Amino acid sequence: MTKLFKNIKELIQVRPAGIEKVSGAEMKTLPTLKNAWLLVKDGRIADFGEMDNCPDIKVEEEIDCTGKMMLPSWVDSHTHLVYAGNREQEFVDRINGLTYEEIANRGGGIVNSAKKLQETSEEELYQQTEQRLKEIMQLGTGAVEIKSGYGLTTEAELKMLRVIKKLKENYPITIKSSFLGLHALPPEFKNDREAYVDKVVNEMLPKVAEENLADYVDIFCEKGYFTIEDTHKILEAGQKHGLRGKIHVNQFNAIGGIQAGIEHNALSVDHLEVMREEDIQALKNAETMPVALPSCSLFLSIPYAPVRKMIEADLPVALATDYNPGSTPSGNMNLVISLACIKMKMTPEEAINAATINAAYAIELSETHGSITKGKVANLLLTKEIPSYGFLPYSFGSNHIEKVFLAGKALS
Repeated sequence: MTKLFKNIKELIQVRPAGIEKVSGAEMKTLPTLKNAWLLVKDGRIADFGEMDNCPDIKVEEEIDCTGKMMLPSWVDSHTHLVYAGNREQEFVDRINGLTYEEIANRGGGIVNSAKKLQETSEEELYQQTEQRLKEIMQLGTGAVEIKSGYGLTTEAELKMLRVIKKLKENYPITIKSSFLGLHALPPEFKNDREAYVDKVVNEMLPKVAEENLADYVDIFCEKGYFTIEDTHKILEAGQKHGLRGKIHVNQFNAIGGIQAGIEHNALSVDHLEVMREEDIQALKNAETMPVALPSCSLFLSIPYAPVRKMIEADLPVALATDYNPGSTPSGNMNLVISLACIKMKMTPEEAINAATINAAYAIELSETHGSITKGKVANLLLTKEIPSYGFLPYSFGSNHIEKVFLAGKALS
Protein backbone atom coordinates (compact mmCIF):
# COMPACT_ATOMS: atom_id res chain seq x y z
CA MET A 1 0.00 0.00 0.00
CA THR A 2 1.47 3.35 -1.07
CA LYS A 3 0.08 6.71 -0.03
CA LEU A 4 1.33 10.17 -1.00
CA PHE A 5 0.52 13.25 1.09
CA LYS A 6 1.02 16.44 -0.96
CA ASN A 7 1.01 20.19 -0.29
CA ILE A 8 1.57 19.76 3.46
CA LYS A 9 1.69 23.29 4.87
CA GLU A 10 4.36 22.21 7.38
CA LEU A 11 5.84 18.79 8.08
CA ILE A 12 6.80 18.83 11.77
CA GLN A 13 9.45 16.91 13.75
CA VAL A 14 11.57 15.97 10.74
CA ARG A 15 14.74 14.22 11.87
CA PRO A 16 17.48 11.94 10.53
CA ALA A 17 17.71 8.41 11.87
CA GLY A 18 19.62 7.74 15.09
CA ILE A 19 18.33 10.53 17.33
CA GLU A 20 16.90 8.90 20.46
CA LYS A 21 15.97 11.97 22.49
CA VAL A 22 16.61 15.70 22.84
CA SER A 23 17.81 17.39 26.02
CA GLY A 24 18.09 20.88 27.50
CA ALA A 25 18.44 23.65 24.92
CA GLU A 26 17.98 21.08 22.10
CA MET A 27 14.34 20.80 23.12
CA LYS A 28 13.70 24.33 21.85
CA THR A 29 14.43 23.18 18.29
CA LEU A 30 11.66 21.52 16.30
CA PRO A 31 12.85 20.79 12.75
CA THR A 32 10.18 21.25 10.05
CA LEU A 33 9.74 21.34 6.27
CA LYS A 34 7.31 23.82 4.75
CA ASN A 35 5.24 23.06 1.63
CA ALA A 36 6.14 19.40 1.82
CA TRP A 37 5.19 15.91 0.64
CA LEU A 38 5.44 12.55 2.42
CA LEU A 39 5.32 9.05 0.96
CA VAL A 40 4.08 6.05 2.95
CA LYS A 41 4.85 2.53 1.77
CA ASP A 42 3.74 -0.66 3.55
CA GLY A 43 2.96 1.22 6.77
CA ARG A 44 6.33 3.02 6.97
CA ILE A 45 7.58 6.48 6.10
CA ALA A 46 9.35 5.85 2.79
CA ASP A 47 10.41 9.38 1.86
CA PHE A 48 9.55 13.07 2.15
CA GLY A 49 10.73 16.45 0.94
CA GLU A 50 9.71 19.86 -0.35
CA MET A 51 6.99 20.11 -3.02
CA ASP A 52 9.54 21.47 -5.51
CA ASN A 53 11.02 17.97 -5.54
CA CYS A 54 7.81 15.95 -5.27
CA PRO A 55 8.18 12.71 -7.22
CA ASP A 56 5.86 11.96 -10.11
CA ILE A 57 4.99 8.39 -9.17
CA LYS A 58 1.93 6.17 -9.27
CA VAL A 59 0.48 5.53 -5.80
CA GLU A 60 -2.68 3.85 -4.54
CA GLU A 61 -3.88 6.97 -2.74
CA GLU A 62 -2.98 10.64 -2.99
CA ILE A 63 -4.08 13.11 -0.32
CA ASP A 64 -4.04 16.88 -0.74
CA CYS A 65 -3.06 18.54 2.55
CA THR A 66 -3.28 22.18 1.49
CA GLY A 67 -3.41 24.46 4.55
CA LYS A 68 -2.86 21.52 6.93
CA MET A 69 0.10 20.36 8.98
CA MET A 70 1.45 16.88 9.61
CA LEU A 71 3.41 15.54 12.57
CA PRO A 72 4.12 12.19 14.21
CA SER A 73 1.34 10.86 16.42
CA TRP A 74 1.59 11.44 20.16
CA VAL A 75 3.30 8.88 22.35
CA ASP A 76 1.74 8.49 25.83
CA SER A 77 4.33 6.76 28.00
CA HIS A 78 2.36 6.58 31.28
CA THR A 79 -1.26 5.44 31.63
CA HIS A 80 -3.48 3.27 33.82
CA LEU A 81 -6.01 2.70 31.05
CA VAL A 82 -7.28 -0.64 32.40
CA TYR A 83 -9.70 -0.01 35.26
CA ALA A 84 -13.27 -0.80 36.26
CA GLY A 85 -15.94 1.82 36.79
CA ASN A 86 -14.89 5.29 37.90
CA ARG A 87 -14.32 7.39 41.03
CA GLU A 88 -16.40 10.51 40.48
CA GLN A 89 -17.53 10.46 44.15
CA GLU A 90 -13.92 11.05 45.22
CA PHE A 91 -13.84 14.01 42.82
CA VAL A 92 -16.75 15.50 44.77
CA ASP A 93 -15.04 14.63 48.08
CA ARG A 94 -11.97 16.60 47.05
CA ILE A 95 -14.13 19.58 46.08
CA ASN A 96 -15.56 19.35 49.59
CA GLY A 97 -12.09 19.57 51.11
CA LEU A 98 -10.71 16.05 51.51
CA THR A 99 -7.12 15.44 50.35
CA TYR A 100 -5.96 12.55 48.13
CA GLU A 101 -4.33 10.95 51.19
CA GLU A 102 -7.46 11.37 53.35
CA ILE A 103 -9.60 9.72 50.69
CA ALA A 104 -7.14 6.81 50.50
CA ASN A 105 -7.18 6.41 54.29
CA ARG A 106 -11.00 6.10 54.18
CA GLY A 107 -10.80 3.14 51.79
CA GLY A 108 -10.92 5.20 48.62
CA GLY A 109 -8.22 5.75 46.04
CA ILE A 110 -6.35 2.81 44.55
CA VAL A 111 -7.92 0.31 46.98
CA ASN A 112 -11.39 1.42 45.84
CA SER A 113 -10.43 0.82 42.21
CA ALA A 114 -8.93 -2.58 43.14
CA LYS A 115 -12.18 -3.72 44.76
CA LYS A 116 -14.18 -2.78 41.65
CA LEU A 117 -11.69 -4.43 39.35
CA GLN A 118 -11.61 -7.68 41.32
CA GLU A 119 -15.40 -7.89 40.98
CA THR A 120 -15.34 -7.24 37.21
CA SER A 121 -14.96 -10.03 34.66
CA GLU A 122 -12.07 -10.01 32.24
CA GLU A 123 -14.44 -9.59 29.29
CA GLU A 124 -16.24 -6.61 30.88
CA LEU A 125 -12.88 -5.07 31.81
CA TYR A 126 -11.72 -5.48 28.22
CA GLN A 127 -14.86 -3.82 26.86
CA GLN A 128 -14.54 -0.84 29.20
CA THR A 129 -10.86 -0.37 28.36
CA GLU A 130 -11.44 -0.81 24.65
CA GLN A 131 -13.65 2.31 24.62
CA ARG A 132 -10.93 4.38 26.29
CA LEU A 133 -8.31 3.08 23.87
CA LYS A 134 -10.45 4.02 20.85
CA GLU A 135 -10.92 7.51 22.29
CA ILE A 136 -7.21 8.22 22.79
CA MET A 137 -6.43 6.93 19.30
CA GLN A 138 -8.92 9.42 17.84
CA LEU A 139 -7.26 12.16 19.93
CA GLY A 140 -3.93 11.43 18.23
CA THR A 141 -2.12 8.90 20.40
CA GLY A 142 -0.32 6.34 18.27
CA ALA A 143 1.68 4.54 20.96
CA VAL A 144 0.82 4.03 24.62
CA GLU A 145 2.09 2.38 27.78
CA ILE A 146 -0.56 0.76 30.01
CA LYS A 147 0.02 -0.37 33.60
CA SER A 148 -1.57 -2.94 35.84
CA GLY A 149 -1.82 -1.96 39.53
CA TYR A 150 -5.55 -1.93 40.26
CA GLY A 151 -5.63 -5.68 40.90
CA LEU A 152 -3.58 -6.07 44.09
CA THR A 153 -4.10 -9.85 43.96
CA THR A 154 -2.25 -12.28 41.72
CA GLU A 155 -5.42 -13.22 39.84
CA ALA A 156 -6.56 -9.61 39.31
CA GLU A 157 -3.14 -8.30 38.26
CA LEU A 158 -2.84 -11.09 35.69
CA LYS A 159 -6.37 -10.29 34.51
CA MET A 160 -5.37 -6.68 33.85
CA LEU A 161 -2.24 -7.67 31.97
CA ARG A 162 -4.17 -10.18 29.85
CA VAL A 163 -6.58 -7.40 28.88
CA ILE A 164 -3.60 -5.30 27.77
CA LYS A 165 -2.23 -8.24 25.77
CA LYS A 166 -5.60 -8.70 24.04
CA LEU A 167 -5.71 -4.98 23.16
CA LYS A 168 -2.22 -5.29 21.64
CA GLU A 169 -3.48 -8.10 19.44
CA ASN A 170 -6.66 -6.35 18.31
CA TYR A 171 -5.71 -2.71 17.68
CA PRO A 172 -3.19 -0.96 15.39
CA ILE A 173 -1.88 1.33 18.15
CA THR A 174 1.52 0.33 19.55
CA ILE A 175 1.14 -0.77 23.20
CA LYS A 176 3.73 -1.40 25.93
CA SER A 177 2.69 -2.93 29.27
CA SER A 178 3.99 -2.44 32.81
CA PHE A 179 3.46 -4.67 35.84
CA LEU A 180 2.65 -2.32 38.73
CA GLY A 181 2.00 -4.82 41.52
CA LEU A 182 3.40 -2.36 44.06
CA HIS A 183 0.82 0.39 43.55
CA ALA A 184 -0.82 0.31 47.00
CA LEU A 185 -1.23 -2.06 49.94
CA PRO A 186 -4.28 -4.33 49.84
CA PRO A 187 -6.37 -4.01 53.05
CA GLU A 188 -5.37 -7.51 54.21
CA PHE A 189 -1.69 -6.46 54.12
CA LYS A 190 -2.26 -3.05 55.72
CA ASN A 191 0.01 -3.87 58.67
CA ASP A 192 2.49 -6.08 56.85
CA ARG A 193 3.94 -4.25 53.86
CA GLU A 194 6.98 -6.51 53.66
CA ALA A 195 4.80 -9.62 53.27
CA TYR A 196 2.96 -8.02 50.35
CA VAL A 197 6.22 -6.95 48.68
CA ASP A 198 7.46 -10.54 49.02
CA LYS A 199 4.22 -11.80 47.47
CA VAL A 200 4.62 -9.46 44.49
CA VAL A 201 8.29 -10.33 44.00
CA ASN A 202 8.08 -14.09 44.59
CA GLU A 203 4.58 -15.00 43.40
CA MET A 204 3.15 -12.37 41.03
CA LEU A 205 6.26 -11.32 39.11
CA PRO A 206 7.35 -14.86 38.11
CA LYS A 207 3.84 -15.57 36.75
CA VAL A 208 3.80 -12.30 34.83
CA ALA A 209 7.18 -13.15 33.32
CA GLU A 210 6.17 -16.76 32.60
CA GLU A 211 3.15 -15.61 30.57
CA ASN A 212 5.19 -12.82 28.93
CA LEU A 213 2.59 -10.25 29.97
CA ALA A 214 4.76 -7.21 30.69
CA ASP A 215 7.53 -5.13 29.14
CA TYR A 216 8.38 -3.27 32.36
CA VAL A 217 8.04 -3.40 36.13
CA ASP A 218 6.84 -0.34 38.08
CA ILE A 219 6.38 0.82 41.70
CA PHE A 220 4.78 3.75 43.54
CA CYS A 221 7.76 4.93 45.61
CA GLU A 222 6.17 7.37 48.06
CA LYS A 223 5.59 7.96 51.77
CA GLY A 224 2.65 5.84 52.90
CA TYR A 225 3.04 3.50 49.91
CA PHE A 226 6.39 1.83 49.17
CA THR A 227 9.92 2.52 50.38
CA ILE A 228 13.34 2.94 48.80
CA GLU A 229 14.17 -0.58 50.00
CA ASP A 230 11.04 -1.91 48.27
CA THR A 231 12.05 -0.05 45.12
CA HIS A 232 15.48 -1.67 45.05
CA LYS A 233 13.88 -5.06 45.65
CA ILE A 234 11.29 -4.90 42.83
CA LEU A 235 13.63 -3.30 40.27
CA GLU A 236 16.29 -5.92 40.96
CA ALA A 237 13.71 -8.71 40.70
CA GLY A 238 12.41 -7.21 37.46
CA GLN A 239 15.88 -7.18 35.95
CA LYS A 240 16.26 -10.89 36.72
CA HIS A 241 13.11 -11.51 34.68
CA GLY A 242 14.21 -9.22 31.85
CA LEU A 243 11.87 -6.37 32.82
CA ARG A 244 13.35 -2.88 32.98
CA GLY A 245 12.09 -0.52 35.67
CA LYS A 246 9.84 2.54 35.56
CA ILE A 247 8.94 4.42 38.77
CA HIS A 248 6.16 6.64 40.13
CA VAL A 249 8.29 8.98 42.22
CA ASN A 250 8.46 12.45 43.82
CA GLN A 251 4.71 13.04 43.50
CA PHE A 252 4.15 14.27 47.06
CA ASN A 253 7.56 13.79 48.70
CA ALA A 254 11.20 13.45 47.64
CA ILE A 255 12.60 10.42 49.47
CA GLY A 256 15.44 9.25 47.20
CA GLY A 257 13.41 7.25 44.67
CA ILE A 258 15.03 8.95 41.69
CA GLN A 259 18.47 7.90 42.85
CA ALA A 260 17.23 4.32 43.39
CA GLY A 261 15.81 4.26 39.88
CA ILE A 262 19.03 5.53 38.32
CA GLU A 263 21.02 2.92 40.23
CA HIS A 264 18.98 0.23 38.46
CA ASN A 265 19.04 2.04 35.09
CA ALA A 266 15.29 2.66 35.20
CA LEU A 267 13.88 3.65 31.82
CA SER A 268 11.90 6.56 33.30
CA VAL A 269 11.02 8.34 36.53
CA ASP A 270 7.47 9.71 36.39
CA HIS A 271 5.52 12.47 38.21
CA LEU A 272 8.35 14.63 39.64
CA GLU A 273 6.07 17.30 41.10
CA VAL A 274 8.52 17.66 44.03
CA MET A 275 12.13 18.00 42.89
CA ARG A 276 15.19 18.85 44.97
CA GLU A 277 18.42 20.11 43.45
CA GLU A 278 20.08 16.77 44.24
CA ASP A 279 17.35 14.96 42.31
CA ILE A 280 17.97 17.10 39.23
CA GLN A 281 21.72 16.62 39.54
CA ALA A 282 21.32 12.85 39.88
CA LEU A 283 19.51 12.72 36.53
CA LYS A 284 22.41 14.37 34.70
CA ASN A 285 24.30 11.86 32.56
CA ALA A 286 21.75 9.15 33.42
CA GLU A 287 19.91 7.17 30.74
CA THR A 288 16.66 7.61 32.69
CA MET A 289 13.96 9.84 31.17
CA PRO A 290 12.14 12.32 33.46
CA VAL A 291 8.39 12.23 32.69
CA ALA A 292 6.01 15.02 33.73
CA LEU A 293 2.23 14.50 34.11
CA PRO A 294 0.63 17.96 34.08
CA SER A 295 -3.01 16.85 33.84
CA CYS A 296 -2.57 15.03 37.17
CA SER A 297 -1.46 18.30 38.73
CA LEU A 298 -4.46 20.05 37.21
CA PHE A 299 -6.95 17.48 38.51
CA LEU A 300 -5.49 17.13 42.03
CA SER A 301 -4.54 20.81 42.40
CA ILE A 302 -0.97 19.87 43.33
CA PRO A 303 2.25 21.54 42.12
CA TYR A 304 3.40 21.04 38.55
CA ALA A 305 6.75 19.39 37.87
CA PRO A 306 9.47 22.07 37.67
CA VAL A 307 10.18 21.34 34.04
CA ARG A 308 11.94 24.65 33.37
CA LYS A 309 14.55 23.84 36.03
CA MET A 310 15.09 20.41 34.50
CA ILE A 311 15.48 21.71 30.97
CA GLU A 312 17.82 24.48 32.15
CA ALA A 313 19.89 21.75 33.83
CA ASP A 314 20.28 20.17 30.36
CA LEU A 315 17.90 17.28 31.05
CA PRO A 316 15.46 15.74 28.59
CA VAL A 317 11.76 15.75 29.57
CA ALA A 318 8.84 13.67 28.31
CA LEU A 319 5.11 14.32 28.77
CA ALA A 320 2.35 11.78 29.44
CA THR A 321 -1.28 11.76 30.56
CA ASP A 322 -1.30 9.43 33.61
CA TYR A 323 -4.82 8.46 32.45
CA ASN A 324 -6.48 6.81 35.48
CA PRO A 325 -9.81 6.96 37.35
CA GLY A 326 -8.58 8.70 40.48
CA SER A 327 -6.16 11.48 39.65
CA THR A 328 -6.34 11.96 35.85
CA PRO A 329 -9.51 10.71 34.15
CA SER A 330 -8.33 11.91 30.74
CA GLY A 331 -6.12 10.46 28.03
CA ASN A 332 -6.04 13.64 25.95
CA MET A 333 -2.42 14.32 24.98
CA ASN A 334 -3.49 17.56 23.29
CA LEU A 335 -4.59 18.88 26.68
CA VAL A 336 -1.33 17.68 28.25
CA ILE A 337 0.68 19.66 25.68
CA SER A 338 -1.41 22.78 26.33
CA LEU A 339 -0.98 22.43 30.10
CA ALA A 340 2.77 21.99 29.65
CA CYS A 341 2.89 25.33 27.85
CA ILE A 342 0.40 27.18 30.07
CA LYS A 343 1.33 25.85 33.50
CA MET A 344 4.92 24.63 33.14
CA LYS A 345 6.09 27.35 30.75
CA MET A 346 7.32 24.98 28.09
CA THR A 347 7.52 26.40 24.58
CA PRO A 348 5.37 24.68 21.92
CA GLU A 349 8.58 23.25 20.46
CA GLU A 350 9.64 21.79 23.82
CA ALA A 351 6.17 20.36 24.51
CA ILE A 352 5.89 18.71 21.09
CA ASN A 353 9.38 17.22 21.47
CA ALA A 354 8.39 15.97 24.93
CA ALA A 355 5.21 14.32 23.58
CA THR A 356 6.85 12.67 20.56
CA ILE A 357 10.57 11.88 20.37
CA ASN A 358 11.27 11.97 24.13
CA ALA A 359 8.06 10.12 24.96
CA ALA A 360 9.04 7.41 22.47
CA TYR A 361 12.36 7.03 24.30
CA ALA A 362 10.45 6.58 27.59
CA ILE A 363 8.92 3.34 26.26
CA GLU A 364 11.86 2.20 24.11
CA LEU A 365 10.31 3.13 20.77
CA SER A 366 13.01 5.54 19.57
CA GLU A 367 13.84 3.43 16.51
CA THR A 368 10.25 3.28 15.24
CA HIS A 369 8.18 6.18 16.61
CA GLY A 370 8.31 9.83 17.65
CA SER A 371 9.58 11.62 14.55
CA ILE A 372 9.20 12.01 10.80
CA THR A 373 12.13 9.81 9.84
CA LYS A 374 12.59 7.48 6.89
CA GLY A 375 11.85 3.90 7.90
CA LYS A 376 9.79 4.75 10.97
CA VAL A 377 6.20 3.58 11.41
CA ALA A 378 3.81 5.93 9.60
CA ASN A 379 1.86 6.96 12.70
CA LEU A 380 0.82 10.44 11.65
CA LEU A 381 -1.46 13.32 12.60
CA LEU A 382 -2.99 15.54 9.95
CA THR A 383 -4.28 18.77 11.43
CA LYS A 384 -7.18 20.87 10.30
CA GLU A 385 -6.26 24.16 8.63
CA ILE A 386 -4.38 26.02 11.38
CA PRO A 387 -2.05 29.05 11.27
CA SER A 388 0.92 27.41 13.04
CA TYR A 389 1.84 24.46 15.26
CA GLY A 390 1.80 26.87 18.21
CA PHE A 391 -1.95 27.08 17.65
CA LEU A 392 -2.30 23.48 18.92
CA PRO A 393 -1.44 24.27 22.58
CA TYR A 394 -2.82 27.82 22.34
CA SER A 395 -6.36 26.81 21.36
CA PHE A 396 -6.60 24.30 24.20
CA GLY A 397 -10.35 23.74 24.17
CA SER A 398 -10.66 22.51 20.59
CA ASN A 399 -9.58 19.42 18.71
CA HIS A 400 -7.49 20.51 15.73
CA ILE A 401 -6.67 17.01 14.47
CA GLU A 402 -8.51 16.19 11.28
CA LYS A 403 -7.22 12.66 10.71
CA VAL A 404 -5.08 10.08 12.49
CA PHE A 405 -3.06 7.52 10.50
CA LEU A 406 -1.62 4.42 12.19
CA ALA A 407 0.83 2.44 10.07
CA GLY A 408 -0.35 4.64 7.22
CA LYS A 409 -4.02 3.66 7.53
CA ALA A 410 -6.61 6.30 8.42
CA LEU A 411 -8.70 5.69 11.52
CA SER A 412 -12.37 5.63 10.66
